[in-house]
Amino acid sequence: MSEHKYTNSLINESSPYLLQHAHNPVNWYAWNEETLEKAKREDKLILISVGYSACHWCHVMEHQSFEDETVAKIMNDYFICIKVDREERPDIDQVYMLAVQLMTGQGGWPLNCFALPDGRPIYGGTYFPKNQWINVLLNLSDLYKNEREKAIDYAKQLTEGVRLAELVKTPNEDTLHESIAHESIKNWKLRFDNTDGGPQKAPKFPLPNNYEFLLQYATLFNDKEVEEHVHLTLKKMAYGGIYDQIGGGFARYSVDHYWKVPHFEKMLYDNAQLVSLYSRAFQRTKDALYKQVVYETIDFVERELTSPEGAFYSALDADSEGEEGKYYVWIKEELETILKEQFQLFADVYNVNELGHWEHGNYILLRNDELETIASKHHITKEQLMLQLEQNKKTLLSVREQRIKPGLDDKTLTSWNALMTKGLLDAYQVFGEKRFLEMAEKNMGFLLSKQVQEDGSLFHSYKNGRSTINGFLEDHCYLIEALISLYQSTGTEKYLQIANEQMRYCLTHFKDADSSMFFFTSGLDKALITRKMELSDNVIPASNSSIAKSLFILGHYFENDEYTHQSKKMLSCMIDDIQGYGSGYSNWGSLLLWNIKPFYEVAIVGKSVNEKIKTFQNHYLPNLIFAYSESESTLALLKNRWVNNETYIYVCKEKACLLPVKEAEDALKQLVF
Repeated sequence: MSEHKYTNSLINESSPYLLQHAHNPVNWYAWNEETLEKAKREDKLILISVGYSACHWCHVMEHQSFEDETVAKIMNDYFICIKVDREERPDIDQVYMLAVQLMTGQGGWPLNCFALPDGRPIYGGTYFPKNQWINVLLNLSDLYKNEREKAIDYAKQLTEGVRLAELVKTPNEDTLHESIAHESIKNWKLRFDNTDGGPQKAPKFPLPNNYEFLLQYATLFNDKEVEEHVHLTLKKMAYGGIYDQIGGGFARYSVDHYWKVPHFEKMLYDNAQLVSLYSRAFQRTKDALYKQVVYETIDFVERELTSPEGAFYSALDADSEGEEGKYYVWIKEELETILKEQFQLFADVYNVNELGHWEHGNYILLRNDELETIASKHHITKEQLMLQLEQNKKTLLSVREQRIKPGLDDKTLTSWNALMTKGLLDAYQVFGEKRFLEMAEKNMGFLLSKQVQEDGSLFHSYKNGRSTINGFLEDHCYLIEALISLYQSTGTEKYLQIANEQMRYCLTHFKDADSSMFFFTSGLDKALITRKMELSDNVIPASNSSIAKSLFILGHYFENDEYTHQSKKMLSCMIDDIQGYGSGYSNWGSLLLWNIKPFYEVAIVGKSVNEKIKTFQNHYLPNLIFAYSESESTLALLKNRWVNNETYIYVCKEKACLLPVKEAEDALKQLVF
């Protein structure tokens, strides 16, 4: 056994992903000043290897190359090897991912990027098979030893490319017109898969923010084609193998066009946003399938991703016992033994047949037919079918939980926890389920007590009772969104005040003095090779689009014109991107809809406020915020509006209010989108 297995510096790290590599013969180092100084002192190229605990191909490359003594010796002799958890250090991932994308035209994880001792990148890629990896290592070490000027020239060009990759355009606020949204949707419709939902390509990612925006657009502009596409997509995802039909919750993506075969890892951020999306879709349609998905997904998060402190863990691995998906799939004989005479009915619903067959005799459970169709075939009522399926699922979940479980990434990230809290609050606002509010309040209590520091800064990560890593813009912006949502769910104004304090902190420490945007890293952090901005929306919304939306909302709550003007400036820089590639800028698109369609403030004051607000929450109202209180309030939207023994509803837009009314139904009639 190599001595490196005992000297690996990751032994002292707490990240589950880093610890997975702690006993590799590669002498991995963590990213820190000491490691970077070591590279300069020994004059060695740096290998920055980025991944995350639930990354299947990260594990494959580890087994093939990083656990191999011969490969490890080459890496240790010629490179300073740094292992990075992308979820703990998204700033590092962002910079070197962009470098690899510029070099190769694509990115992904594992991410392997080689750099000069000063951190400037020279070469990189994603997954490399063992022999190819050895060739890359030897060729790069030879390049640095014998053609150093060429390596330095590569680094200069690539670093400049990274720096210039996301130049911010000059704002032009006169360009905010409906035509931008229409053109964006026109281009987007060309890529709709109107058979299986989602885009016309594989793999397929849920991308919840895309469908939030499309649902908003369809509602505000009465576009039936877009709305049908949204509901087709949501139904197909809920029916597919990407959704855990037994235990609830979604996998990260589907490898095919049909949402059948998932990449089995389950991420907190996906499920958080999908809870929001399906809740809003239920609000729009009252489709019972959407409610089922929300409740089952929250049950999954509560059961498998929640700590005793009320914090949420990050992810479940795709693999168990070294096999991808082994925990989730079934063989037919096992199901027959467990379900006995109820097997055939269950098999008809969840396609234990050619459709559901995957590989090696395993079946992925997925739906295809409506329950009414199957109930009719078996001469029972839909209600009888649903009762049996519920019992079958409980039985199978109990059996499944006896299996060896996938690895759990039990670190807690502030940004992802805030997304989950907002998802719970969206579900609470739609369904009125107290448990959802209690989970959200407990998590917010955790975040405010453990992750928020006295000066307003945040910690990014928490594990084993220890908070670490200075927060990124994503931590602040999603926390602000969750705080706003918690105010809208409870009427407790302190949450709005904390959100406003967080916004002021961001304006001080993240705002770029030379543009309208915000940097991803705080000005208090030591800079990497360049200080990047996150502008495009991806599997989670860009931190800049999120904070621009919160500036808009807080500007309305506090009647702060500086906030709303700042938000508008940011949006106006993104118009070309929204118009040309809406699916990559969908959260910006939502902000655009707030600006080009009427945006309402609904203030409710009086003893019957909770009763009134429930009436509104039965309706899908995408361009509206609530302010409410049972008593007098100094909040700008509520000031001087309390009347003793009465409850009044004020509908306002563009700093003008209609006549107050007492009934929610009358106020709803005043809303014209």
